[in-house]
Amino acid sequence: MIPARGECLFLPLGGTGEIGMNLTLYGHDGAWIAVDMGITFGGDDFPDHAVMMPDPAFIAARRERLAGIVLTHGHEDHVGALPYLWKRLRCPVYATPFTAALARTKLARAGIDDAPLVEISPGERFRIGPFAVEYIVMTHSIPEPNTLLIGTPVGAVLHTGDWKLDDRPVVGRGYDHSRLSALRREPLLAMVCDSTNAMVPGRTGFEGDLYEPLLALGAEAAGRIVVTAFASNIARLVTLARVARSLGRRFGVVGPAMEHMVAVARATGHWPDDLPELVEARHIGHLPRSEVFAACTGSQGEPRSALALLAQDLHRDLSLDAGDTVVFSSRVIPGNERAVARIHQRLRETGVHLVTDADARVHVSGHPAQEDLRQLYEWVQPPAVIPVHGTPRHLAANAELAAACHVPHACVVQNGDICRLSRAGIQKLDGIETGRLFVQPDGRLAPVPKDILREMRTKVH
Repeated sequence: MIPARGECLFLPLGGTGEIGMNLTLYGHDGAWIAVDMGITFGGDDFPDHAVMMPDPAFIAARRERLAGIVLTHGHEDHVGALPYLWKRLRCPVYATPFTAALARTKLARAGIDDAPLVEISPGERFRIGPFAVEYIVMTHSIPEPNTLLIGTPVGAVLHTGDWKLDDRPVVGRGYDHSRLSALRREPLLAMVCDSTNAMVPGRTGFEGDLYEPLLALGAEAAGRIVVTAFASNIARLVTLARVARSLGRRFGVVGPAMEHMVAVARATGHWPDDLPELVEARHIGHLPRSEVFAACTGSQGEPRSALALLAQDLHRDLSLDAGDTVVFSSRVIPGNERAVARIHQRLRETGVHLVTDADARVHVSGHPAQEDLRQLYEWVQPPAVIPVHGTPRHLAANAELAAACHVPHACVVQNGDICRLSRAGIQKLDGIETGRLFVQPDGRLAPVPKDILREMRTKVH
């Protein structure tokens, strides 16, 4: 299929009808661009398929027409497949500095040193083949999240990526309200929108609102305080460092992924200079219990994470005793419930005081709840909405909400649907078969068998 000069095509290969594995294609005037390249995890349900990603066969067969890969932000479900799939696509990669730093490390670890990686400043406009692309600054749970305005002569598409409306962001610039409001005057064809929290009423909380409840929680703790969170949530780590300073405790991060994220945040200007120097992981275990305040990996029950090792008393640098406090400053991603429950049980058996978001205000989401969605629809006033980044229930809820906000067209699609976007609306043209690849123990990629794939898709409905 060759996109015509007079059309703009939309084709999701992953991330639509599921959470994770985001990979979306846009086509115009003989060329395609890919937005994001993410992974997902098999979890306890599919342990033989631990790391999976969309099968890029459709665009790999047309890679001479692929003008570039544009990354919205640095989360694994948006960039994790890049080192696996780039050799099949071999095109320029575009990202803002923080995401580019993460991508550069991933590519280097995969032995790829010839990938053209183009850094784009947040808010900048640039061209990729026949596409005019603009990074619009948003807020999320990682530095430098971006919405993309993808322009063509026949009209533009607003691809939101992951976002929330945080009026008091702890790290980075706030969302660009003036630019978002001005989008109603753009020749938009459609808005492709995050649906993760489309069934959640109200507004998503602000990151800055967590300081006081975390401080109150820490003031009651007598022993060590260990907080587990997503390694990429730099704002959460900054908040924890400030809480530790207010409590008179020493702060450090434990776990290679978290240590790397902090290093990238420092290098790209997202770690505040006024924070005390972090205690290295190899030293934090030597401090008196009442002085320890550590953040660590393992909020999703990953078996080799720092928290999993702590729960088994196998960590080389730190240990937990009865009376210590462990806080889960995160939500459980669907599919990880049993792994997280196992760690909870081990910690309780040790006598650790366990706190989750069900017990106290220790986490806020990075995705828009219903009132946030309504607000953005009011600002942008898109002629059509395509919900993505969610299970079928999430997509349907977002479409229903868009219709209630007087969006003229709301179209639920699935991976593999080829859609033509025009002023007349969204026209489904055809469909292609989409699959998943998984990483084998030897590091090579293989297709997920069709019977396993059907079972996986059944579980998300």
